[in-house]
Amino acid sequence: MAGTFTILDAVDVAFTEAAVGAGISTVLLLAALGVVGQEDRGKNRRALIPIAVVVLAGVMLIYAVPEMPPFGNPEAPIHGHVAPRYIEETPSVIGIPNVVTAVLADYRGFDTLGEVTVIFTAGIGVLLLFAGRRRKHK
Repeated sequence: MAGTFTILDAVDVAFTEAAVGAGISTVLLLAALGVVGQEDRGKNRRALIPIAVVVLAGVMLIYAVPEMPPFGNPEAPIHGHVAPRYIEETPSVIGIPNVVTAVLADYRGFDTLGEVTVIFTAGIGVLLLFAGRRRKHK
């Protein structure tokens, strides 16, 4: 994704994507693996509910994907309504010449705040896992 944002001339967004996607995600994953360990100490139980959730999500995706417009289709709804408005009005309304940066920073500001909140929550969760592990070994 960072490469895609660079091609779209949104280098600032590419740096953010690279830092979050490669940096923080890798650190959180390795920290979680360190907490979990290598040995299986769980009970031999059946996981019917998780399997049912996965199967249900898979069926919904298989059902929904054929209804999507083909990738790059110029007749897709986004190309007729949303994209022209962003391209024409963004420089004058927002004052940022780069449309990708303006959309991520202004139009999708709450979405970006939500992504940061998810990353912060994941970090706090890993820290809590580490704190719980230290208490058990004392």
